[in-house]
Amino acid sequence: MKQWLIIRSSWSPISFHIDRRVPAILGGLILATLVAMVLSVGQGEYRVPPLDVIKTILGLETNNSDFVFIVMALRLPRTLVAWGVGVGLAIAGTITQGITRNPLASPDIIGVSDGASLAAVALIVLYPELPTALIPLAAFGGALTVAVLIYLLAWKGSSSSVRLILVGVGFSLIASALTNLMVTFGNIYNVSQALVWLAGSIYGRSWEQLNVFAPWLIGFGILSLLMSRELNALQLGDEVARSLGSRLELQRGLLLLSTVALSGSAVATAGNLRFVGLMAPHLGRQMVGPSHEGLLPVAALTGGFTVVVADLLGRLLFAPIELPCGIITAIVGAPYFLYLLIRDRNS
Repeated sequence: MKQWLIIRSSWSPISFHIDRRVPAILGGLILATLVAMVLSVGQGEYRVPPLDVIKTILGLETNNSDFVFIVMALRLPRTLVAWGVGVGLAIAGTITQGITRNPLASPDIIGVSDGASLAAVALIVLYPELPTALIPLAAFGGALTVAVLIYLLAWKGSSSSVRLILVGVGFSLIASALTNLMVTFGNIYNVSQALVWLAGSIYGRSWEQLNVFAPWLIGFGILSLLMSRELNALQLGDEVARSLGSRLELQRGLLLLSTVALSGSAVATAGNLRFVGLMAPHLGRQMVGPSHEGLLPVAALTGGFTVVVADLLGRLLFAPIELPCGIITAIVGAPYFLYLLIRDRNS
């Protein structure tokens, strides 16, 4: 770890060496994601050949005029939503692991995503007469409320990464219990809608949902990338970071706000896609190392690619029955989480 550490005199006191492979890896991830997107857009009850998918997106003429509606109105926004949700959850997971200094932390494990789910399910089950456009606001409000409570209860002179994790796990259990309570006693029709949403599905997502989600992703994604050096400083521990001039609580607060905004908006858009925020940062570290200046964009693209592929597999494995992509990510993510626990049990 020491060989990565470099002290600089720039606006952020600490940075890590950026692996020279980062540009090549980013290029490879972008190419793989584009291929997966083209395949995803082309798959469905009415199959569209990959070349026609590309022509339709570029506005070129194809042999079938129906392709424009199928690609542009139905499948492209769904695929872009899948990619954006994966990117948002991956960035939120990377930040969570950075500010807690725990490689097993993620928004869905420490309670932020469960707070968003609780608020959204409450709106669906208890107030079905309200417009669905309020679900994103409710989810963000739930995530923000839980995050603030975690931060306040973990405060003891200053915030502590260990206390943040322990309090967060407690809130995760409480939020999950309340969600299950509403699902158990709610109206069966409303509960069925909530269960599909909780499974993590992007079925039927349109340009409207994408337009609502995009500002959150772009705004807080850029903020997260700009604060990547601050995440590097937090890796050294609170005392070392303070001694080097880091404004610890301000930085941690802004990073926590970014986590809440990204995970809350992602959960509001696609439901609770578990383990994406856990897997993507780990895969990113294996590719480019611990420097957040390279890790954040690599993890973001890895998360986007993961959800696009999960959505594609959910449509292909048991066609014409469609599995929510959240089930696919959970099937892959749960064993991966156990693998990490076993691998790091002596750390």
